[in-house]
Amino acid sequence: MDNIAGKRSSLTWAVHISVLFLVLLWLLPTFGLLVSSFRTGDQISTSGWWRSMTTQETQLSPIRIAGEERAEGDLFVIDGNLFANAATTVSAWGTSSREPEAYAPGEVADLGDGQSLTVTGDGDFKLSSPATTEGTRLPRVFATAATPPEFTLKNYDTVLFNASAGQSIGKAFLNTMTVAIPATLIPILVAAFAAYALAWMEFMGRALLVATVVGLLVVPLQLALIPLLQLHNAIGIGKGYLGIWLAHTGFGLPLAIYLLRNYMVGLPRDIIENARVDGATEFQIFIKIILPLSFPALASFSIFQFLWTWNDLLVALVFLGTGDDQLVLTGSLVNLLGSRGGDWEILATSAFVSIAVPLLVFFAMQKYLVRGLLAGSVK
Repeated sequence: MDNIAGKRSSLTWAVHISVLFLVLLWLLPTFGLLVSSFRTGDQISTSGWWRSMTTQETQLSPIRIAGEERAEGDLFVIDGNLFANAATTVSAWGTSSREPEAYAPGEVADLGDGQSLTVTGDGDFKLSSPATTEGTRLPRVFATAATPPEFTLKNYDTVLFNASAGQSIGKAFLNTMTVAIPATLIPILVAAFAAYALAWMEFMGRALLVATVVGLLVVPLQLALIPLLQLHNAIGIGKGYLGIWLAHTGFGLPLAIYLLRNYMVGLPRDIIENARVDGATEFQIFIKIILPLSFPALASFSIFQFLWTWNDLLVALVFLGTGDDQLVLTGSLVNLLGSRGGDWEILATSAFVSIAVPLLVFFAMQKYLVRGLLAGSVK
Protein backbone atom coordinates (compact mmCIF):
# COMPACT_ATOMS: atom_id res chain seq x y z
CA MET A 1 0.00 0.00 0.00
CA ASP A 2 2.98 2.31 0.49
CA ASN A 3 3.52 2.46 -3.29
CA ILE A 4 0.03 3.70 -4.18
CA ALA A 5 0.23 6.90 -6.26
CA GLY A 6 -0.46 10.00 -4.20
CA LYS A 7 0.57 8.46 -0.87
CA ARG A 8 3.84 9.07 0.89
CA SER A 9 5.83 6.02 1.87
CA SER A 10 6.71 5.30 5.50
CA LEU A 11 10.37 5.97 4.75
CA THR A 12 9.53 9.45 3.44
CA TRP A 13 7.62 10.30 6.61
CA ALA A 14 10.48 8.94 8.72
CA VAL A 15 12.97 11.13 6.87
CA HIS A 16 10.79 14.23 7.25
CA ILE A 17 10.26 13.62 10.97
CA SER A 18 13.99 13.03 11.49
CA VAL A 19 14.87 16.25 9.66
CA LEU A 20 12.29 18.19 11.70
CA PHE A 21 13.74 16.74 14.91
CA LEU A 22 17.27 17.76 13.94
CA VAL A 23 16.11 21.27 13.01
CA LEU A 24 14.36 21.71 16.37
CA LEU A 25 17.36 20.25 18.17
CA TRP A 26 19.50 23.01 16.68
CA LEU A 27 16.93 25.82 16.64
CA LEU A 28 15.60 25.66 20.21
CA PRO A 29 18.94 26.27 22.01
CA THR A 30 19.72 29.11 19.59
CA PHE A 31 16.34 30.73 20.21
CA GLY A 32 16.78 30.20 23.95
CA LEU A 33 20.15 31.96 23.83
CA LEU A 34 18.54 34.88 21.96
CA VAL A 35 15.80 35.22 24.59
CA SER A 36 18.29 34.95 27.46
CA SER A 37 20.44 37.70 25.96
CA PHE A 38 17.59 40.19 26.65
CA ARG A 39 16.85 39.02 30.22
CA THR A 40 18.29 40.27 33.50
CA GLY A 41 20.78 38.26 35.53
CA ASP A 42 18.29 37.53 38.32
CA GLN A 43 15.69 36.13 35.93
CA ILE A 44 18.23 33.98 34.09
CA SER A 45 19.50 32.48 37.36
CA THR A 46 16.01 31.71 38.69
CA SER A 47 14.05 30.46 35.66
CA GLY A 48 14.56 29.01 32.20
CA TRP A 49 14.12 31.00 29.00
CA TRP A 50 10.90 29.11 28.18
CA ARG A 51 9.29 30.80 31.22
CA SER A 52 10.46 34.28 30.29
CA MET A 53 6.96 35.50 29.29
CA THR A 54 5.24 34.53 32.56
CA THR A 55 5.36 35.92 36.09
CA GLN A 56 7.77 33.89 38.21
CA GLU A 57 7.56 33.06 41.93
CA THR A 58 11.23 32.80 42.80
CA GLN A 59 13.66 32.99 45.68
CA LEU A 60 15.65 36.15 44.98
CA SER A 61 19.29 36.68 45.79
CA PRO A 62 19.87 38.20 49.27
CA ILE A 63 19.46 41.99 49.31
CA ARG A 64 21.45 44.09 51.78
CA ILE A 65 19.51 46.87 53.49
CA ALA A 66 20.87 50.26 52.46
CA GLY A 67 19.80 53.90 52.69
CA GLU A 68 20.11 57.16 54.55
CA GLU A 69 19.56 56.99 58.30
CA ARG A 70 17.21 59.51 59.90
CA ALA A 71 15.96 60.19 63.40
CA GLU A 72 12.32 59.43 64.15
CA GLY A 73 11.52 60.18 67.78
CA ASP A 74 13.80 58.04 69.95
CA LEU A 75 14.61 55.69 67.07
CA PHE A 76 16.99 55.70 64.13
CA VAL A 77 15.21 54.64 60.95
CA ILE A 78 16.31 53.52 57.49
CA ASP A 79 13.59 52.95 54.89
CA GLY A 80 13.33 52.46 51.16
CA ASN A 81 12.48 49.80 48.60
CA LEU A 82 14.29 46.51 47.96
CA PHE A 83 13.73 46.38 44.22
CA ALA A 84 14.57 48.43 41.18
CA ASN A 85 11.56 46.86 39.46
CA ALA A 86 8.50 48.42 41.08
CA ALA A 87 6.25 45.61 39.76
CA THR A 88 7.91 42.95 41.94
CA THR A 89 5.57 41.59 44.63
CA VAL A 90 6.87 39.97 47.84
CA SER A 91 4.99 36.86 49.01
CA ALA A 92 7.33 35.94 51.90
CA TRP A 93 10.62 37.15 53.35
CA GLY A 94 13.20 36.43 56.03
CA THR A 95 16.52 37.59 57.46
CA SER A 96 18.31 34.24 57.47
CA SER A 97 19.20 31.75 54.76
CA ARG A 98 17.89 29.02 57.05
CA GLU A 99 14.44 30.60 57.16
CA PRO A 100 14.06 32.67 53.98
CA GLU A 101 10.25 32.63 54.24
CA ALA A 102 9.84 33.19 57.98
CA TYR A 103 7.63 36.29 57.68
CA ALA A 104 4.64 37.33 55.61
CA PRO A 105 4.56 40.79 54.00
CA GLY A 106 3.89 43.47 56.63
CA GLU A 107 5.06 41.37 59.61
CA VAL A 108 7.71 42.77 61.95
CA ALA A 109 10.93 40.83 62.52
CA ASP A 110 12.74 41.24 65.85
CA LEU A 111 16.48 41.46 65.11
CA GLY A 112 17.56 41.76 68.74
CA ASP A 113 19.00 44.70 70.70
CA GLY A 114 15.78 46.58 70.09
CA GLN A 115 16.13 46.50 66.29
CA SER A 116 13.16 45.60 64.13
CA LEU A 117 12.56 45.21 60.43
CA THR A 118 9.42 45.05 58.36
CA VAL A 119 8.95 44.44 54.62
CA THR A 120 5.69 45.08 52.79
CA GLY A 121 4.30 43.32 49.75
CA ASP A 122 5.57 45.94 47.31
CA GLY A 123 9.13 45.72 48.66
CA ASP A 124 9.10 48.75 50.97
CA PHE A 125 11.18 48.17 54.10
CA LYS A 126 11.68 49.96 57.39
CA LEU A 127 14.57 49.24 59.77
CA SER A 128 14.24 50.74 63.25
CA SER A 129 16.96 50.81 65.91
CA PRO A 130 17.31 52.53 69.33
CA ALA A 131 20.97 53.27 68.47
CA THR A 132 22.60 54.56 65.33
CA THR A 133 23.51 51.94 62.73
CA GLU A 134 26.23 53.98 61.07
CA GLY A 135 29.40 51.93 60.66
CA THR A 136 27.57 48.66 61.38
CA ARG A 137 26.69 45.82 59.03
CA LEU A 138 23.05 46.10 58.09
CA PRO A 139 20.91 42.95 57.80
CA ARG A 140 20.13 41.11 54.58
CA VAL A 141 16.66 40.28 53.33
CA PHE A 142 15.81 36.94 51.71
CA ALA A 143 12.67 37.53 49.67
CA THR A 144 10.39 35.22 47.75
CA ALA A 145 8.72 37.37 45.15
CA ALA A 146 6.54 37.26 42.06
CA THR A 147 8.61 38.87 39.32
CA PRO A 148 6.96 39.92 36.03
CA PRO A 149 8.71 39.36 32.69
CA GLU A 150 11.56 41.82 32.20
CA PHE A 151 13.63 42.42 29.08
CA THR A 152 16.42 44.93 28.55
CA LEU A 153 18.85 46.20 25.92
CA LYS A 154 21.38 47.06 28.61
CA ASN A 155 23.14 43.72 28.10
CA TYR A 156 23.98 44.58 24.48
CA ASP A 157 25.05 48.10 25.42
CA THR A 158 27.43 46.67 28.03
CA VAL A 159 28.79 43.91 25.81
CA LEU A 160 29.33 45.98 22.67
CA PHE A 161 30.16 49.48 23.91
CA ASN A 162 30.92 49.61 27.65
CA ALA A 163 34.64 48.85 27.52
CA SER A 164 35.26 50.46 30.92
CA ALA A 165 33.25 47.72 32.64
CA GLY A 166 35.67 45.03 31.50
CA GLN A 167 32.80 43.15 29.85
CA SER A 168 32.84 44.65 26.35
CA ILE A 169 33.60 42.45 23.36
CA GLY A 170 33.26 45.27 20.83
CA LYS A 171 37.00 45.38 20.12
CA ALA A 172 37.18 41.59 19.89
CA PHE A 173 34.24 41.66 17.45
CA LEU A 174 36.11 44.07 15.17
CA ASN A 175 39.29 41.99 15.48
CA THR A 176 37.38 38.87 14.43
CA MET A 177 35.88 40.66 11.43
CA THR A 178 39.36 41.88 10.47
CA VAL A 179 40.65 38.30 10.59
CA ALA A 180 37.69 36.42 9.07
CA ILE A 181 36.87 38.52 5.99
CA PRO A 182 40.36 38.59 4.38
CA ALA A 183 41.00 35.02 5.54
CA THR A 184 37.92 34.00 3.54
CA LEU A 185 38.45 36.08 0.41
CA ILE A 186 42.17 35.37 -0.10
CA PRO A 187 41.84 31.53 -0.22
CA ILE A 188 38.86 31.81 -2.59
CA LEU A 189 40.84 34.00 -4.98
CA VAL A 190 43.95 31.79 -4.95
CA ALA A 191 42.03 28.51 -5.03
CA ALA A 192 39.84 29.59 -7.95
CA PHE A 193 42.88 30.17 -10.19
CA ALA A 194 44.50 26.90 -9.04
CA ALA A 195 41.29 24.90 -9.49
CA TYR A 196 40.80 26.18 -13.04
CA ALA A 197 44.37 25.25 -13.95
CA LEU A 198 43.98 21.75 -12.49
CA ALA A 199 40.61 21.25 -14.19
CA TRP A 200 41.09 22.64 -17.70
CA MET A 201 44.74 23.36 -18.45
CA GLU A 202 47.09 20.66 -19.70
CA PHE A 203 50.57 20.64 -18.14
CA MET A 204 53.08 18.14 -16.81
CA GLY A 205 52.49 16.91 -13.25
CA ARG A 206 48.84 17.96 -13.06
CA ALA A 207 47.67 14.57 -11.73
CA LEU A 208 50.43 14.62 -9.10
CA LEU A 209 49.34 18.07 -7.93
CA VAL A 210 45.72 16.90 -7.64
CA ALA A 211 46.84 13.92 -5.56
CA THR A 212 48.93 16.24 -3.36
CA VAL A 213 45.93 18.49 -2.74
CA VAL A 214 43.80 15.48 -1.72
CA GLY A 215 46.58 14.28 0.59
CA LEU A 216 46.84 17.68 2.30
CA LEU A 217 43.17 17.45 3.30
CA VAL A 218 44.05 14.89 5.99
CA VAL A 219 47.07 16.71 7.46
CA PRO A 220 46.23 18.14 10.96
CA LEU A 221 46.92 21.87 11.08
CA GLN A 222 48.33 21.49 14.61
CA LEU A 223 51.44 19.85 13.09
CA ALA A 224 52.25 23.01 11.16
CA LEU A 225 51.50 25.67 13.77
CA ILE A 226 54.91 25.99 15.44
CA PRO A 227 57.06 25.59 12.29
CA LEU A 228 54.86 28.10 10.48
CA LEU A 229 55.06 30.56 13.38
CA GLN A 230 58.86 30.26 13.39
CA LEU A 231 58.88 30.98 9.65
CA HIS A 232 56.64 34.02 10.13
CA ASN A 233 58.88 35.34 12.89
CA ALA A 234 61.95 34.82 10.71
CA ILE A 235 60.52 36.88 7.84
CA GLY A 236 58.99 39.52 10.13
CA ILE A 237 55.25 38.89 9.88
CA GLY A 238 54.72 36.99 13.14
CA LYS A 239 52.00 38.07 15.60
CA GLY A 240 50.05 40.24 13.18
CA TYR A 241 47.08 40.27 10.84
CA LEU A 242 49.18 39.48 7.76
CA GLY A 243 50.56 36.38 9.45
CA ILE A 244 47.16 35.04 10.49
CA TRP A 245 45.67 35.78 7.04
CA LEU A 246 48.41 33.75 5.38
CA ALA A 247 48.08 30.97 7.96
CA HIS A 248 44.33 30.63 7.40
CA THR A 249 44.92 30.80 3.65
CA GLY A 250 47.40 27.94 3.77
CA PHE A 251 45.19 25.80 5.98
CA GLY A 252 42.08 26.45 3.87
CA LEU A 253 43.54 26.06 0.36
CA PRO A 254 43.43 22.22 0.10
CA LEU A 255 39.67 22.05 0.74
CA ALA A 256 39.04 25.10 -1.45
CA ILE A 257 41.00 23.74 -4.41
CA TYR A 258 39.39 20.29 -4.01
CA LEU A 259 35.81 21.66 -3.99
CA LEU A 260 36.32 24.15 -6.80
CA ARG A 261 38.28 21.77 -9.03
CA ASN A 262 35.56 19.09 -8.71
CA TYR A 263 32.91 21.64 -9.63
CA MET A 264 34.81 23.09 -12.58
CA VAL A 265 35.54 19.65 -14.03
CA GLY A 266 31.78 19.07 -14.22
CA LEU A 267 31.13 22.17 -16.34
CA PRO A 268 30.25 21.57 -20.01
CA ARG A 269 33.42 21.18 -22.08
CA ASP A 270 31.72 22.56 -25.21
CA ILE A 271 31.37 26.04 -23.67
CA ILE A 272 35.08 26.29 -22.95
CA GLU A 273 36.17 24.84 -26.29
CA ASN A 274 33.88 27.20 -28.17
CA ALA A 275 35.33 30.14 -26.26
CA ARG A 276 38.85 29.06 -27.21
CA VAL A 277 37.84 28.72 -30.86
CA ASP A 278 36.44 32.26 -30.73
CA GLY A 279 39.86 33.48 -29.59
CA ALA A 280 39.25 33.93 -25.86
CA THR A 281 42.33 33.70 -23.65
CA GLU A 282 42.49 31.41 -20.63
CA PHE A 283 42.10 34.44 -18.35
CA GLN A 284 39.02 35.64 -20.23
CA ILE A 285 37.49 32.16 -20.08
CA PHE A 286 38.17 32.04 -16.34
CA ILE A 287 36.73 35.47 -15.57
CA LYS A 288 33.73 35.57 -17.93
CA ILE A 289 32.65 31.91 -18.01
CA ILE A 290 34.10 29.79 -15.22
CA LEU A 291 33.65 32.16 -12.27
CA PRO A 292 29.96 32.97 -12.94
CA LEU A 293 29.13 29.29 -13.44
CA SER A 294 31.12 28.30 -10.31
CA PHE A 295 29.32 30.61 -7.91
CA PRO A 296 27.59 27.74 -5.98
CA ALA A 297 30.96 26.12 -5.24
CA LEU A 298 32.51 29.47 -4.32
CA ALA A 299 29.64 30.21 -1.94
CA SER A 300 29.85 26.72 -0.44
CA PHE A 301 33.51 27.07 0.40
CA SER A 302 33.13 30.64 1.63
CA ILE A 303 30.58 29.41 4.21
CA PHE A 304 32.97 26.77 5.51
CA GLN A 305 35.98 29.07 5.53
CA PHE A 306 34.17 31.97 7.18
CA LEU A 307 32.66 29.77 9.91
CA TRP A 308 36.05 28.20 10.57
CA THR A 309 37.95 31.48 10.80
CA TRP A 310 35.18 33.20 12.79
CA ASN A 311 35.04 30.43 15.41
CA ASP A 312 38.79 29.82 15.49
CA LEU A 313 40.71 30.17 18.75
CA LEU A 314 43.90 28.13 18.39
CA VAL A 315 45.26 29.77 15.23
CA ALA A 316 44.33 33.23 16.53
CA LEU A 317 46.18 32.68 19.81
CA VAL A 318 49.28 31.41 18.02
CA PHE A 319 49.52 33.92 15.17
CA LEU A 320 47.80 37.01 16.63
CA GLY A 321 48.32 37.06 20.39
CA THR A 322 46.37 37.39 23.62
CA GLY A 323 46.50 41.15 24.24
CA ASP A 324 43.31 43.21 24.44
CA ASP A 325 44.07 44.78 21.05
CA GLN A 326 44.56 41.39 19.35
CA LEU A 327 42.05 39.17 21.15
CA VAL A 328 39.31 37.64 18.97
CA LEU A 329 35.75 36.82 20.01
CA THR A 330 36.41 33.24 21.05
CA GLY A 331 39.29 34.35 23.27
CA SER A 332 37.20 37.16 24.75
CA LEU A 333 34.40 34.69 25.58
CA VAL A 334 36.88 32.40 27.32
CA ASN A 335 38.05 35.34 29.44
CA LEU A 336 34.48 36.34 30.27
CA LEU A 337 33.65 32.79 31.27
CA GLY A 338 36.55 32.78 33.69
CA SER A 339 36.13 36.26 35.16
CA ARG A 340 32.36 36.84 34.86
CA GLY A 341 31.07 33.31 35.48
CA GLY A 342 28.15 34.61 37.58
CA ASP A 343 26.97 37.23 35.10
CA TRP A 344 24.82 34.95 33.00
CA GLU A 345 23.21 37.82 31.12
CA ILE A 346 26.64 39.04 29.94
CA LEU A 347 27.69 35.54 28.89
CA ALA A 348 24.42 34.87 27.05
CA THR A 349 24.57 38.18 25.18
CA SER A 350 28.24 37.74 24.27
CA ALA A 351 27.60 34.21 23.04
CA PHE A 352 24.70 35.29 20.84
CA VAL A 353 26.70 38.18 19.37
CA SER A 354 29.45 35.69 18.50
CA ILE A 355 27.04 33.45 16.55
CA ALA A 356 24.87 36.18 14.99
CA VAL A 357 27.19 36.93 12.06
CA PRO A 358 27.81 33.23 11.15
CA LEU A 359 24.04 32.68 11.24
CA LEU A 360 23.46 35.58 8.84
CA VAL A 361 26.16 34.31 6.50
CA PHE A 362 24.82 30.76 6.56
CA PHE A 363 21.18 31.67 5.95
CA ALA A 364 22.14 34.14 3.21
CA MET A 365 24.13 31.53 1.28
CA GLN A 366 22.74 28.17 2.42
CA LYS A 367 20.88 27.54 -0.87
CA TYR A 368 24.28 27.20 -2.57
CA LEU A 369 25.72 24.91 0.10
CA VAL A 370 24.32 21.57 -1.09
CA ARG A 371 24.91 22.39 -4.77
CA GLY A 372 28.54 23.18 -4.01
CA LEU A 373 29.07 20.11 -1.84
CA LEU A 374 27.65 17.79 -4.48
CA ALA A 375 29.87 19.27 -7.15
CA GLY A 376 31.60 16.56 -9.16
CA SER A 377 29.79 13.71 -7.40
CA VAL A 378 27.68 12.84 -10.46
CA LYS A 379 28.12 13.24 -14.20
